[in-house]
Amino acid sequence: MKPMFLSSDADPDPVETQEWLEAFQAAQKQDPERALYLLGRLDQCARESGLLGSSAPYSSYRNTLSLEQQDAYPGDLAMEQRLVALCRWNALAMVVRANKAFGDLGGHIASYASAAEIFEVGFNHFFRSPTAEDGGDLVYFQPHSSPGVYARAYMEGRLSEEQLLNYRQEVGGNGLCSYPHPWLMPDFWQFPTGSMGIGPINAVHQARFLRYLAHRGLAETQGRRVWGVFGDGEMDEPESIAGLSLAAREGLDNLTFIINCNLQRLDGPVRGNGQVIQELEALFAGVGWNVIKVLWGSEWDALFARDKQHTLLRKLAQTVDGNYQTLGAKDGAYNIEHFFKTDPEIQALVSHMSDAEIDALKRGGHDLRKLYAAYAAATRHKGQPTVILAKTKKGYGMGAAGESRMTAHQQKKMDEAALKAFRDRFNLPLSDEDLAQHNFCRPDPDSDEMRYLKQRREALGGPIPARRRETAPVPIPPLERYAAFAMEGASREISTTMAMVRMMSALLKDQALGPRLVPIVADEARTFGMANLFHQIGIYSPVGQLYAPEDAGSLVSYREAKDGQLLEEGINEAGAISSWVAAGTAYSVSNIAMLPIYIFYSMFGFQRVGDLIWAAADQRARGFLIGATAGRTTLGGEGLQHQDGASQLIAATVPTCRAYDPAFAGELAVIMDHGMRRMMEEQADEFYYLTVSNESYAQEPIDKASADHIVKGLYAYRRHGGDDATASVRLLGSGPILREVDAAAALLASDWNIRGTVFSATSFTELARDAANVERQNRLHPDQPAATSHVQTLLPGDELTVAATDYVRAYPGLIAPYLKSRYVVLGTDGFGRSDTRARLRQFFEIDRTHIVIATLHALEEDGRIAKGTVAEAMARYDINPVTPAPWAV
Repeated sequence: MKPMFLSSDADPDPVETQEWLEAFQAAQKQDPERALYLLGRLDQCARESGLLGSSAPYSSYRNTLSLEQQDAYPGDLAMEQRLVALCRWNALAMVVRANKAFGDLGGHIASYASAAEIFEVGFNHFFRSPTAEDGGDLVYFQPHSSPGVYARAYMEGRLSEEQLLNYRQEVGGNGLCSYPHPWLMPDFWQFPTGSMGIGPINAVHQARFLRYLAHRGLAETQGRRVWGVFGDGEMDEPESIAGLSLAAREGLDNLTFIINCNLQRLDGPVRGNGQVIQELEALFAGVGWNVIKVLWGSEWDALFARDKQHTLLRKLAQTVDGNYQTLGAKDGAYNIEHFFKTDPEIQALVSHMSDAEIDALKRGGHDLRKLYAAYAAATRHKGQPTVILAKTKKGYGMGAAGESRMTAHQQKKMDEAALKAFRDRFNLPLSDEDLAQHNFCRPDPDSDEMRYLKQRREALGGPIPARRRETAPVPIPPLERYAAFAMEGASREISTTMAMVRMMSALLKDQALGPRLVPIVADEARTFGMANLFHQIGIYSPVGQLYAPEDAGSLVSYREAKDGQLLEEGINEAGAISSWVAAGTAYSVSNIAMLPIYIFYSMFGFQRVGDLIWAAADQRARGFLIGATAGRTTLGGEGLQHQDGASQLIAATVPTCRAYDPAFAGELAVIMDHGMRRMMEEQADEFYYLTVSNESYAQEPIDKASADHIVKGLYAYRRHGGDDATASVRLLGSGPILREVDAAAALLASDWNIRGTVFSATSFTELARDAANVERQNRLHPDQPAATSHVQTLLPGDELTVAATDYVRAYPGLIAPYLKSRYVVLGTDGFGRSDTRARLRQFFEIDRTHIVIATLHALEEDGRIAKGTVAEAMARYDINPVTPAPWAV
C-alpha cells in the first residue's frame, strides 16, 4: 500500500483550494456535526460518480483520538512506568541468563520490549480475571512476548525465581514453556498462540461463542471481553484475517485486537516499501471494524498543535516503514539531519529542541496515556469489534544491541555497555554487579510498587493469565436410548454417516446432554443428511432470521434463530474448527462443559486445517471431529481433491486425538458412548476423530461384550474355513474395506481351502499406542512379569497377518513393529481418481481379489502352499500383472 499524503506542490489552483478549506473551516467552527455531514455528502457524491470508487479506507498517519478526546489517566503514571521498567528488565534477564548458562535455549527479548506498555495498560486497567461470579476476560498473548508475562507473574509472586531460571527447561519439571501452552502450564496459560495466525481466528470465534452461550441461555457472558495482542507481521497469515468479516458481520463489540506494529518481521521491515499500519487500517475498516490508531506519544502533541499547515503530518505519511526502522535505530542527531531537516517548515517546528529531546519523542505504543485512551475507547464502542494499531519499536530500550535493528528478533545477549545503557534509560535500581550477573529485580513485598501492583490486579478480579481445569460433569444417557438401532443391526442398508447423524439427533433430545451438544458444519449439511436439524434445533444467528427462506413450506426448511444450536460457518473450514475449539474449551473458559461435533469432508480436516487441530490439542479441547465421506474409494465420483487417504495417519500424530475408523454403526455407537463418558463424565482432556462413510450397506449387530475390544482397536469379527484347511491366516480390515476383507476370506476358504479369521481393526492408532506403552513398560521394568499388549494378545505367534484399509499403507503399518508374524499391508497410496467404488478398489488393489492375491503370495513365499498358486489365482480373477502401481506418477 502506498503512503497516503497530500502534496501542495502539485496544486494547480492553490487559491481555489484555499477557498474550499476556509469554507470548510468556517462550517467546522460554526457546527462540527454539519461539517461532518458535508464531508459525508461530498464523499457520497464522489463515489456515486465513480471518482472515488477505489479509494483506500484509511485515515491520516496520526493518532485517531485527539488530545481533547483522550481520557485522563486513572492510575499512578510514574508508578506504572517503574513497573514496566522492572518487567522489561526481568524478562531480559531471564532470557539472557538462560542462554548464558546453556547457549542453545533461544528466547526472545525484542518482541516484549516493544509490547511492554501494551501489556501493562491491560494488566493494570482492563484485563479482568475469572472469579466465582464471572468468567472474566480472555486474553490472547503475543507468543514471542511470553517472557514479559512471566516477568510480571514473578513480580506478582505467582512464579518463583527458580521457575524463571528454568525458562525453556521443561523436561525436569517446574520450568517455563517457550510460548503460551495450556498443556505444559495447565493452571497458567489459557490459549496457545505460538503458531502464527492461530490466535486471531481463535479469538474471533471465542468472542462469538460467548455470544452463542448467552443467546442460548446457557451462561452469563455479557460484559466479558476477548483481547488479542498480535504482531503486525503475523497479520499476513491467512488465518489471521479469516475471521475478521464474521466478527464485523455479527457486531462482536466484545472483541478487541491490539496489533503491536513494531514494523519489523523476524528478518526485516514488515512493509519496507510501504506502510503496514495504513494497510491494516484499510483491511480492518474495509470489513467493518472500528479502527483506533496509536502512532505518536504525548511528546508529539505540541508539534502537531504547531503544525498548522500539516507539513509534518504529510512528511510522516510519506515515510515508508523501511525508513521508519532506520530512523528508530538511530539517535536524535541522525533524526534531525535525515528527517526534520529535509523540509524547512518541519525544521522550524523543532528548532527549539535538542538532540536529546528529539531522541525522547516516543511512538504511541510506548505511551501509557495514549494506550489507555485507546483501550477505554474500545471498551465503550458498541456495534463493532475494535482494533488498536499501536506503533512501537522492536527492541525498545535495547539501544545499539537491538532497538529497531534487523537482528533484533534473534537477539539473546547484551554486552556490558548495552546493559548499563538499558539500566540508565529506565532508571532501574541495579548495581553494576547486578547487571553483570543479570540478577532479577523485585521490590520488597511491602514496597509501594508491590502494593500498587497487587491492588490493581485485585481490582480486576485477581491474577491473569489463569486457567480452570475442569467443571461440573454432564451425565451421558444409556447407549440403548439413542443407539439401539445401531447395536441391533439391520438388513436395511444405511451408511455410517447417516447412522452418526441419527444418533446425534437422538442425543439432542436428551434433557441433560442435549443442550450441551454443538453440531458444527462448514457447509453441505444436506450432503451429510443433517437437513432435519435446521428445523429441529435451528442455525445460530445473532439477529435471528430476517428473511423468509425459499423452502419455508418444507419440513426441513432452512431456519436461522438467535437461540439456534447448529453452527454452520459457510465454506470456511478454519472458522468451523475454531468454533469447535471454542466449544471444546468452554469447560475451562466459561465453566460449562459443551460437546462440539464438527462434521466435514474428511479430506478437508487434518490436511486443510491441521495446524488448528494441533492447537486444539495444545488447548486441551474436548469433542468429536467427524471425517465424513471418508476414505479414498468411498467417495467415488468426486476425484482426488475430495478423496481422503491420509487423515487417519495424520490424526495418529496428535497425542490427545483418539482416532477410529469404524466399519459398522454399532462400532460407531460403542466408540461415541466411550468418548462421551471420557470427556463429559471423567473430564479427560482428549478428543475423538471418527471417520464415517457415505457408502450404504447392511449393518451388522454388535455384541456389547465386544465393546471393550472395539474401544481398544481390534476384535474378532468372523471366521471362514474349516479345521481341515491347508493353511490359516489372519485378515484385518477397517471401515468399509472390512467388507472386502471379509469377502476375501470367503474366497480364500471356498477357492483355496485356506482358513481365515477376520478382525475389525477399529483403530490402528490405539493398537500402536497401547503396544508402544507395553513395550516401554517391559523395557524399563525387566524384573517384573512381562505385560502383553492388546494387539499381541489377539494376534500372537507367527501366523500370516494381512491388513487392508481405505488409507495409505503406513496407517495399518503402525502396528508392524509389534507383530511376530509376517505382516502384509495394502492401502490407497497415490492420488485419487473419479470412478465407481468397485473400480477404485480394484485400481488401488484393496478389493477382495487383490487381498486374496496378496495373501496367497505371502503363503507361497513362505512355503505354506504350492508353487504356482498365485499365477493360477491371477488367471482365475482376471488380474493384469503389467498395470502400473497406483502410486506411480
